[in-house]
Amino acid sequence: MATEFTAETIYDLPPSDLVLPDRVAGRMYTDPAIFELEMTKIFERTWVWVAHESELPRGGSFKSTFVGRQPVIVTKDRKGNIHTMVNRCRHRGASLCEKRSGHVNGFTCPYHAWSYGLDGQLRGIPYPDAYEGVMDKSALSLKKLRTESYGGMIFATFNEDAGPLEDFLGDVRLWIDRFMAQGGGYPIKVIGTHRFKFKGNWKIQLENTTDGYHFPIVHRSWMASVDAETAEMMSFMTDPTALTHDLGNGHSVMQMVPEHSDLNDDDGSEPLQPRFDGLAAELKAQGLNDAAIRKLVRAVHGTGFNLNLFPNVSMSSSFFRVLRPVSVDETHIEHVALGPDGPAEIVDPVNRTRLRAHEHFQGPFGFGTPDDSEGWDRVQRGAQGAPEMPIMVNRGLAREKASPEGWPTSHVTDETGMRAAYDQWKQMMSDD
Repeated sequence: MATEFTAETIYDLPPSDLVLPDRVAGRMYTDPAIFELEMTKIFERTWVWVAHESELPRGGSFKSTFVGRQPVIVTKDRKGNIHTMVNRCRHRGASLCEKRSGHVNGFTCPYHAWSYGLDGQLRGIPYPDAYEGVMDKSALSLKKLRTESYGGMIFATFNEDAGPLEDFLGDVRLWIDRFMAQGGGYPIKVIGTHRFKFKGNWKIQLENTTDGYHFPIVHRSWMASVDAETAEMMSFMTDPTALTHDLGNGHSVMQMVPEHSDLNDDDGSEPLQPRFDGLAAELKAQGLNDAAIRKLVRAVHGTGFNLNLFPNVSMSSSFFRVLRPVSVDETHIEHVALGPDGPAEIVDPVNRTRLRAHEHFQGPFGFGTPDDSEGWDRVQRGAQGAPEMPIMVNRGLAREKASPEGWPTSHVTDETGMRAAYDQWKQMMSDD
């Protein structure tokens, strides 16, 4: 572990040499050339999360988003098939859709009115006679990405040679299944989103989701603002059963509250928090029995873990956090609030409670997100100095062991998740 980066060599090293087992080079946060390589070698070659199925509820539904820096539209056609297409007219390159989401019959370019179906096929061209003998309309569909889904999570890739999505997810599938159980017996749906940006590299945020070490330091104001039961639940720093696992392919999971990792595994012994007495009473008034009420109320906090999916989405306790790299020193974040999808008289009070909890921590005026963002900004500013000095990711390296499942595992405060992400980064950046 004695290898050092030096001021004389740091800018001569190829990206693949910037990741060592216990440290990474600060240049990875600040070098625009590395950022450009990441866009092509990572974001355009692997599976990138683009939507949740609840965001496309019926034929004609769409969502506009990004894969790396490339704008895309995710659609559901009338047959229920999901498509991901580059948001760029094949004529003169204008964007087709500027709305975040909605319902349409197709897309028409505002510049010259070329029109496309929900599957991206070119349907119509105004005054087409000038194109006779010049082009084949069937060859000018929108550029499409491979699109596959698992557990309601929709992913897309530009890489036609990428392996199946389920192979890329691997053991993550178990944790996605567990995450989706927080609907309390109902499916999960998106109930709100908000976006913000920070002046820092995307990998700084990628590290954060399975970084338990920062939690009681950065989020002490949040810890002071919650009830005693919640504070005790999140006091995992000295809990030997709170672990972080490397799940392969850059993915990791941090179990902050292990007894809530599987919400379907409930022996009934854990008392419900008194703060939810009012919610329980509302649900009882709707005729739910005690078991159904317990299932919904116990899931209000979400799961007891943060799941990090390389490279762009985390399933964090009770919400999705989606990162979008914009430049080497700017990243956009979308927080996606989630809740059960069922009869309004049952799920509405549950989702109101979940939204209030979401706003309290993740919201733009909450206690958590502003503190996290300040930390990310500071890492970027500090990384500009002394470029030969490394970013350390060695916490818990000596005590990392294999779990019974074979996952590299260490304590929840250790940097196992970061090492997992940077191993994948190194592999993809080395692959020509």
